[in-house]
Amino acid sequence: MNTVPAIDGRDALLIVDVQNDFLPGGALAVAQGARIIPAINRLQDLPFGRIIATQDWHPRGHVSFMADGTPAPDRWPEHCVAATWGAAIADTLAQEHVGLVLRKGMQPGIDSYSAFRDNDGHDSGLAPWLVACGIRRVFVCGIALEYCVRASALDAAAAGFDTFMLDDACAAINDDRRDVHRMLHDGGIGIITARDLMEGNEAS
Repeated sequence: MNTVPAIDGRDALLIVDVQNDFLPGGALAVAQGARIIPAINRLQDLPFGRIIATQDWHPRGHVSFMADGTPAPDRWPEHCVAATWGAAIADTLAQEHVGLVLRKGMQPGIDSYSAFRDNDGHDSGLAPWLVACGIRRVFVCGIALEYCVRASALDAAAAGFDTFMLDDACAAINDDRRDVHRMLHDGGIGIITARDLMEGNEAS
């Protein structure tokens, strides 16, 4: 993309799953997770109309957990159990500008990667809420790029929002991001950096 968007009240920042269990020391840690938090904190100083944080909030025995520790597709070690330390948003993440915390994956038998719908396609209500708030563009960051960030960005674009993924404010499981970038690009999503967005808006 050639120009950096000028942020205003029609823009939303979507912070995906910056929770203790996805950070070093957590049950399902992403190695680079803690490194993105300073950038996300600085992003929140831009004049976004809405800032939303998502939070995995699973009951015990959730469908996404491994049975007896046995690996399987879309099954993970127990993580982000509701009301535990692991499910809490990281203390180091600034939250004073967060206007909505959206909890997902709360049904025992249905997982939810996206902030906009669960994995069975049930709507979370986020898209109509953003529309009611006058939001036209969504900027996505957080953990993990290959799963909840990717799904949330694709669903934001599918819901009609101009959507951007802030690459240096997303933690990835795999250092090679090319496949995810390709999927996002094919979904009509702009890939920019938080650094460029902040510098461009400081200069404007």
